[in-house]
Amino acid sequence: MLAAKHKQGDTGNSMRVGDSTRPGAPDPVHGLAESAGFATGTGKPMARVRIEDVAAQAGVSMKTVSRVLNDEPNVSEATRERVREVVERLQYRPHPSARVLAGRKSYLVAMLYDNPSGNYLMEVEQGVLDACQAQHYNLMLAPLAYDAKDIVSKAESLVLQSRLDGVVLTPPITDDAALLARLDELGIPWASISPTERNRRIGVVVDESSAVVEMVGHLAALGHRRIAHIKGHPAHGASRWRLAGYREGMERAGLALDEALIADGEFSYDSGFDATNRLLDLADPPTAIFAANDDMAAGAIGAICERGLSVPRDISVCGFDDTPIARHIYPSLTTVRQPTREMGRLAGVELLKAIRDRSQGGIVTVPYALQLRRSTGPRRG
Repeated sequence: MLAAKHKQGDTGNSMRVGDSTRPGAPDPVHGLAESAGFATGTGKPMARVRIEDVAAQAGVSMKTVSRVLNDEPNVSEATRERVREVVERLQYRPHPSARVLAGRKSYLVAMLYDNPSGNYLMEVEQGVLDACQAQHYNLMLAPLAYDAKDIVSKAESLVLQSRLDGVVLTPPITDDAALLARLDELGIPWASISPTERNRRIGVVVDESSAVVEMVGHLAALGHRRIAHIKGHPAHGASRWRLAGYREGMERAGLALDEALIADGEFSYDSGFDATNRLLDLADPPTAIFAANDDMAAGAIGAICERGLSVPRDISVCGFDDTPIARHIYPSLTTVRQPTREMGRLAGVELLKAIRDRSQGGIVTVPYALQLRRSTGPRRG
């Protein structure tokens, strides 16, 4: 049975168990009172705002209010703004069961994931949640073991039991061919984040290889010749794109490619720590390390410092993603910024387009940017 997670709230919620203590989460007492239909602190029944109330104050029909709430066409911008203003003023929230009965939709989408990087997942989740909240959808977070034999049957059970309207797929699940085929058979729209194959119908991508080519060029410009690479998990498409960028970057910089400088990792802090120790044990160790994500880069810095060496004086380190850890560790991490939260939001936006109209939705390419910070510097000597 898949573990659904719950985060309390009326609409556009992320289902995450035991999450009421997270920053920005609703006050649990207030939330319980509201869900029970009582005004907070009074113990008296709270009159629920109805769609009729919104329609009356906005001077439109209930059907028009419904169209605005569902972001449907054939409503003027002035009318949309007027309805939205009344919705916010009255704090109207559509009743989930009424919406399901009216449109035969659950107004629920799921984000499927199996990724060891908590920083990455947190950013993507928030982005998808942003998209869901804007359209009054709920979000369910569903962990799936990518290498499990029953991943397809588990995903199918989740879709059918929860009556999902669609799913957002994160790496490496985004590349599971059997799962994608089953979702198509079930008629469930899906959006991919960073798929290996760039011909997916709906999703979000960034030119990861070009980004890494630029990063290797940055290290080469600092005088580094022995540049190592810590790969990500082999099942992730991002690992292949970033490895390809590393190889191309070394070639463009005119640097010899030493296979001994390519170390296996799994996108986790511990794997970055262990890979760095293997690299430092080489007879001719690197003077710079590019890790395929920020968590592994943080692990690399930890391993280097444990040996009494200094970053970047002795060894430069850089990563990929620009998750919060890149700014919170010392020294701050040079990395490639892919707008992870925005990628999650755009995946959600494109998915919701397809849910409304199966001919809509597409692949969106987002820009990247090098973030040059204190973890990279000139090669010594």
